[in-house]
Amino acid sequence: MSFTDALNHAGAKPAGKRPYFLEPQVERVLAITMAVAQELAVARQRADTLERLLLEKGVLSEGEIDAFTPDRAASAERQMWNQEYIARILRVVQQENEAAMLAEDVASGDVGDELASEA
Repeated sequence: MSFTDALNHAGAKPAGKRPYFLEPQVERVLAITMAVAQELAVARQRADTLERLLLEKGVLSEGEIDAFTPDRAASAERQMWNQEYIARILRVVQQENEAAMLAEDVASGDVGDELASEA
């Protein structure tokens, strides 16, 4: 997957304007925080599993992970992952910027309000 493909995939969104249930600024911070929390929880569980398996099988000794220094290729892969990660976390900001450029998008809440006012 190319970097551009990864960023496009990370920023995928449903059609229409984003509905808000709280203040937009609060929802933005909440969405970013929850994205970070989700990513961290998954990463922590996977790292814990790997460390336990490797220690149990005698592949690693205590402290080896903390002492590890990545080579150039590993550093480049980590940098790519970090950029994709930040794109996923800040997805809500990207989507809001895109939505601002497409003023004709309609939020489902706006449609509901309009239909209710016609009744």
